Amino acid sequence: MDKILTLGIETSCDETAAAVLCGGRELLSNVISTQIPLHQKFGGVVPEIASRKHIVNIMPVIDEAISKAGVELRQINQIAVTFGPGLAGALLVGLSAAKSLAYALKIPLIAVNHLEGHIFANFLSAPQLEPPFLSLVVSGGHTALIKMTGYNEFELLGQSRDDAAGEAFDKIARVMGLPYPGGPEIDKLAKLGDPNAITFPHPKVTGYDFSFSGLKSAVLNFLNTAQMKGDSINPADVAASFQRTVVDTLAEKTLAAAQEFKLNKIVLAGGVAANSSLEKTLRTACQRRGLEFFYPSKILCTDNAAMIACRGYYQKTFADSTLNAVPNLGL
Repeated sequence: MDKILTLGIETSCDETAAAVLCGGRELLSNVISTQIPLHQKFGGVVPEIASRKHIVNIMPVIDEAISKAGVELRQINQIAVTFGPGLAGALLVGLSAAKSLAYALKIPLIAVNHLEGHIFANFLSAPQLEPPFLSLVVSGGHTALIKMTGYNEFELLGQSRDDAAGEAFDKIARVMGLPYPGGPEIDKLAKLGDPNAITFPHPKVTGYDFSFSGLKSAVLNFLNTAQMKGDSINPADVAASFQRTVVDTLAEKTLAAAQEFKLNKIVLAGGVAANSSLEKTLRTACQRRGLEFFYPSKILCTDNAAMIACRGYYQKTFADSTLNAVPNLGL
């Protein structure tokens, strides 16, 4: 049995996370320190505050991950760390810790793309999963369809041309006066509303690209017009109708791509994978079509270091001490 121990480190946004993975899929520990309460009063993540908090949290979080794994630091064989995309200052905190530890322990350093990490979270939730498959990555900053034919073989089929789905969720939530983070609040409110109450326009983009800026503007115009006219609205209906439009758009493109490329496995990844409507819609559609559907456990949908360790294990390429943050790193 593969006993390689990988320490994963993730600090791309406002979660300070560390995890220890044995082999490719045996998770020994997964520690996440969230900053949500710190940023809630600002209605979003403040980069400078996030960076400073990472500095305070990083070593205690790593120590806790090592302790919970029941191993010693000297037993770690390699370190995988997020180097992008994300907030520059936040990324640098994780990179500095990872490079220092790798140098001190004389072990390999692996540079991991955060977005690829989200896909690999599924290997931890579903040990039986193997490529090839189609992955829908939906996060706060990215929406993309990726064909994965091997652990290190990716083909980007389409991505967001403007606002990502998660970004649209957060912006609409903010305008509606919902607390940060907005995505889960929209999901919660939508359960109380009628998804067919309001007809919002479906984004019309050719191929497998996405665009949610037009939909976001349509919802904002609806809310502003109602306010100017003094019309009463049901916030739950707005949330449900908006969410249905986003989810239908994501599901339609994903299922079309699976059919075109003859892929019988669909994998959902990213922070928005935790959206209950998206998960239910895709699961139901896959069952009807005889497709296998995979999505991570809720804790692995959020930014975490377990997925970074898993991606690092399968990556098999190493970085050196010149590794730097790449905030705008793409898929």
